[in-house]
Order: sequence, then structure tokens, then C-alpha cells
Amino acid sequence: MSESRAQSSSRSYRRVAAAVDAVCAVAADYDATTLDEVVAAVAYERERDIEIASAQLGPGVCGQRRFYPDRDVIVLATALPSRDHTLAHELGHIVFDHEGAPAPEVTLEASDDLIAYMLSQRAHQQIVDDGADELAEWEAETFAAMLMTRLRVFHSRGAGVSVLRFDEALG
Repeated sequence: MSESRAQSSSRSYRRVAAAVDAVCAVAADYDATTLDEVVAAVAYERERDIEIASAQLGPGVCGQRRFYPDRDVIVLATALPSRDHTLAHELGHIVFDHEGAPAPEVTLEASDDLIAYMLSQRAHQQIVDDGADELAEWEAETFAAMLMTRLRVFHSRGAGVSVLRFDEALG
């Protein structure tokens, strides 16, 4: 069982903040100052590629994390109001090693009836009602908000990596 699945099933800002701190430390080690560079640094640190792609996704779907035996792929919808936030959210799913469907299961050809069912309010409510999925979404969304705040702060204060190191020193 992975470490994240063994953790408590309750919401923990401390756990998310620790994950953001770890990602920022990796970013500083690799001189990563943009979100795309942070994703690349995390991939390098994990020794597992993370590809970023864009595609037409279903209504209301901004991004997806797809995993393959040898890599992860973050798929972003082509018309996003906030590409970086969605990218950070999907990175959060990777960092927390959240469960997801293997890529072959999410890319199977689906009938129109199946697509309609999957997009129905009932199917959406079932996902929301599932505690594990709700926790995973909360963690990914909180991670994205905290990471984006950290990136904005160190970009507004000067040279990114030096600010990251300064923030590490302050805790």
C-alpha cells in the first residue's frame, strides 16, 4: 500500500502544506521557477516522466491525470480559464499518488449512452458522495492553491530560486 493511501482519510492542511514544501524544495534544487519547470523537476526527482498534453475534454472537465506503466500524462482542456491552476491541481493528484483509472480504461471507445450517463448529475453526485474521491479532490485543489500562492510570492519578491531557499530557511 502506498504511503498516501495509508494516511488518515481526514482532511489535513498540514499534510498538504508539507507536500507543497517538498515540491518547492525539489523546485529549488532544480532551479525551477515556472510551474512547467516544477512539473519537470518533480518528474525528474520521481524518476518517472510527466507529460503535459492538451485535448478536447468533456463538458466541465478541465484536466485529467492519466497514468501508464512508465509515465504519467496530465491532459489539460484546450480552453481553460486558468491553465496553471489546473496543471497544479493535476500535479497534486500525482504528488499524493491518488487512485485513478489506468489510461486504457479512460480511453476506451464509449457509446453515446455511456457518455450521457457519465455526464449525468447522478453519476457526478455518486463521485462527490464517495469519500475517497472527495478527499482526493480536496487535497489536489488545496495543493494547487497553496503551490500557486507560493509561486506567485517568490516571483513577486525577486529571483525565484533564491526566494525559495530563503523561504526554506524560514520554514
